[in-house]
Amino acid sequence: MDHKASYWLFIFEKLCPAGCHILHQQNLNFPELKNDLILRAARGEKTERVPVWVMRQAGRYLPEFRAMRVEHEFFKICRTPELACEITLQPIRRFELDAAIIFSDILVIPQALGLEVLMVPGKGPVFPDPITVPSDLDRLEADVDVSVKLKYVCDAITLTRHKLEGKVPLIGFAGAPWTLMSYSIEGGGSKTLSKAKKWLYAHPTESHQFLKILTRVITEYLIQLVIAGAQLLQVFDSNAEFLGYDLFMTFALPYLQEIATKVKAGLKSRGLAPVPMIVFAKGANYATRELSEIGYDVVQLAWTVKPEDARKEANPSVSLQGNLDPCAMYAAPSVISQLVRQMLERFGTQKLIANLGHGVYPDFDPDHVKAFIDAVHSHSEQLNAG
Repeated sequence: MDHKASYWLFIFEKLCPAGCHILHQQNLNFPELKNDLILRAARGEKTERVPVWVMRQAGRYLPEFRAMRVEHEFFKICRTPELACEITLQPIRRFELDAAIIFSDILVIPQALGLEVLMVPGKGPVFPDPITVPSDLDRLEADVDVSVKLKYVCDAITLTRHKLEGKVPLIGFAGAPWTLMSYSIEGGGSKTLSKAKKWLYAHPTESHQFLKILTRVITEYLIQLVIAGAQLLQVFDSNAEFLGYDLFMTFALPYLQEIATKVKAGLKSRGLAPVPMIVFAKGANYATRELSEIGYDVVQLAWTVKPEDARKEANPSVSLQGNLDPCAMYAAPSVISQLVRQMLERFGTQKLIANLGHGVYPDFDPDHVKAFIDAVHSHSEQLNAG
């Protein structure tokens, strides 16, 4: 943004904060996008090759990421736009990816609601004082203004859009209500989520109360990410696999649908065009059809889903994303190439965004991830050529 534009944006925001979103979006002067492949695939438009990105593509498997983590605590990186931007760009420099995803964490939402979250080495996220009984919901800052509390993520997105120089689109993301609720109650990761699921049976009314609070905050957060420059959005319901069909339909799917509906409506009301939205309800293989009919443009699939079955079950209007087994990255590059070819032949090469069926693991060899990315491009171009 040039100095003149910055000056008038500052004046306008001071005089008219309620109207600053539209002017802000217009005056960010982002570089022209050079690769819109993933946007076209998400919208169901024809693509010359299959776009590819990788969940957790910026992470511990990269030596440059590990070097930064030696000096900086995890959430410090998330809260420092310059550091988050740098980590977001690391895999873009290494690989021919078709999208960047902002470096952040789904648990910034519970933090914004007033819960303390620590990232403990060797253990992962820990809530020192989790939500344990319904009266604990009174501790939440339910009316939090995420445009203020999570401004650091928005600033990271705006900075990264400029630093990308239009090379690829930038993805923003959030955790889904059920997943964030379960983390907040369990106090971290769990093999059963029994404490969180107990709430669904013993405290259904309060469970819905918690989920509604989370849904409102997540929705506004995602809108703010787009205002800041995000070009796609993904909602991660990582703990959906712990729910059976009935619980998922009662405590997860309605809130996922509300997010998609209200994000698009919220952007429209601010004079902004909608961006493609991706939903990943990990392990909810029983609900592919339902997930494809609640307003998302793309449904991400876990590696346990057969591509042919997903194509049959999903509404044909949506695109699919996925879904190679992450552990395939332990295979030789030549084998990875063969597995990618098989995956593309089973999905078809249109209305598809290639990805793994889950995130990258810390001990992956970056060269094997490169083999996956390059194979997607080469094989899909060959298949499209006929």
